[in-house]
Amino acid sequence: MKKKTLKSLVLSALAATTFAFLPSADAAIQVNPIPNLSQDFIKGADVSMLPEMESLGAKFYDVDGTEMDELQIMKNHGINWIRVRIWNNPKDSYGGGGNTDEARALELVKRAHSLGMKALVDFHYSDFWADPGKQVTPKAWQGHDKDQLVKDVYDYTAKVVKDFQAAGEEPEMIQIGNELKSGMLWPIGKLPSTDGDKAFSELLNAGLKAVRDNDPDRSIKLMIHLPDGGDNGLYRYFFDSIEKNGVKDFDVIGLSYYPFWHGSLESLQQNLDDISARYDKDVIVVETAFGYTNENFDDMKNPYDEKAERIGGFRSTVQGQATGLRAVMERLANVPNGRGTGLFYWEPDWYPVEGAGWKTGEGNEWDNLCMFDKNGKALESWDVYTDVSDQSLPTIAPTFKEVDDVTAEGGAGAPIALPEKVRVTFSDDHAENLPITWNDAAPVFDETGTYPVKGTVLVDGEAHIVNGTVTVVKKTNLVKNPDFENVNLDGWTITGDASAVDAVSKAGDALGQGALHYWADKAFGFTASQSFDGLEDGLYTVSVQTQGGGGEQSYDLFIETNGERKTTPVTDTKWNEWHTFTISDVEVKDGKATIGVTMKAAPGCWGSVDNFEFYKQD
Repeated sequence: MKKKTLKSLVLSALAATTFAFLPSADAAIQVNPIPNLSQDFIKGADVSMLPEMESLGAKFYDVDGTEMDELQIMKNHGINWIRVRIWNNPKDSYGGGGNTDEARALELVKRAHSLGMKALVDFHYSDFWADPGKQVTPKAWQGHDKDQLVKDVYDYTAKVVKDFQAAGEEPEMIQIGNELKSGMLWPIGKLPSTDGDKAFSELLNAGLKAVRDNDPDRSIKLMIHLPDGGDNGLYRYFFDSIEKNGVKDFDVIGLSYYPFWHGSLESLQQNLDDISARYDKDVIVVETAFGYTNENFDDMKNPYDEKAERIGGFRSTVQGQATGLRAVMERLANVPNGRGTGLFYWEPDWYPVEGAGWKTGEGNEWDNLCMFDKNGKALESWDVYTDVSDQSLPTIAPTFKEVDDVTAEGGAGAPIALPEKVRVTFSDDHAENLPITWNDAAPVFDETGTYPVKGTVLVDGEAHIVNGTVTVVKKTNLVKNPDFENVNLDGWTITGDASAVDAVSKAGDALGQGALHYWADKAFGFTASQSFDGLEDGLYTVSVQTQGGGGEQSYDLFIETNGERKTTPVTDTKWNEWHTFTISDVEVKDGKATIGVTMKAAPGCWGSVDNFEFYKQD
């Protein structure tokens, strides 16, 4: 069924009678309009990969199969802004990732302007990707001291602005730096710092001033951009710090918000509301994306998968992608005083094209998060941008669609902890984790094997059956809340710098729904432990899985029993590279033991702890 046909049928039926409507399986997406969305709301897309993809033969097709320019397709579906990054000189680095230098950025802005779209230019101040994990000083500036780097930033920024102006293509917005949580132009501008963030603030101010000095009418909006859009503590710390150092002359706070990495929509809303009022700035979600499938179309591992789908809360479908985007736009529309002014989708065009990798010689890890299928045909989720503003469309409340089956594992002869919540999917393909009422909340099975269990979940006052499967094994994990799946630290004792420790639900930072995570902007140390009593005599094993940036001064898995302490060092290598550490054959004689991890770390150290096990060996 075509989209227009679906809408006309719905409107006709609504005029005749009142009824509950659910789109048919072959219908286009269903998107409710957002009543308070402003007419000039930014509906943007970062298209920095586009020139590289086109040079490698990429072709784009609208929803009906008509081949056309990708920017035209976007405009047809309501996109009114583009975003394009600038790397100083990609040839001085790994290459790939779009090779987006000033020349390519200028050409893209020219194309957008010719279609009546506006443009945001994103200075990375690097020859390659700049993000929280890397802010590499451009090769041409390496070895420069702080004062020279400040001049470099000013001169380079001013040059680019003048070049765009000379071409008649002045961008409507410029962001100084990209995802600046960890600073810029390392090591001099790295955060956290030992100088009160003064060097970093000088570098930031140099870029801002370079634009203002060449834009006396202040027609160019200036943005400062951070990741982790749901982390209000980060935003307060960062902007309080730079404001104290005199960084005030900018207009917009940009946020990256990927729900599978950056927290709940509620945490995003709270952060948007707070920082827009606290700093008197407009706020824009300048990066977001939602998966339309969990399939991977090349050899490069994707960061988005079934685990990320569960954490993000939207099913990996075209409908789920549209619903997720609408949800973020609604949060922005709800920011008080009209301060939530727009959204940019990050690289919706990056479908799998041979050679268009994140760096030269490698693949594309974004292919299931874009808004074109693997052959370059636009997905119907593009219609979300027009539908949210079409007040003639009906508002249809989502209804129950399906409930997941669940699994659990436990030891023979001991009560088995069943999952407390289950994923329920609604008709718009958003999902919620809702409480389960089990027929038997703590079943005991004396023999190993697989057993069915049943419960119910209540949705809008109606009970729906939850089917579960329990696998009973000989090994019984004695740890309470071993995998942090409810995204809390229940059962754990945190001593030392407890403020450095929290529970997170970010894909890559957690192996399932949750993990214990640590980070602080100052030197810190903590111990996370759990104690046991009434243990049977015998040999025991304790283990844990970890990931992180490494570099801790000391970091150990430990077990204390019989007045003795055994440890094994924990060593991490990089983000989302998980390792397992184990201590086996520990004899318990007095029925007591304490297990856990302990560390001391320098400012900026980060990582996760997940999937503890503590069990009696056979």
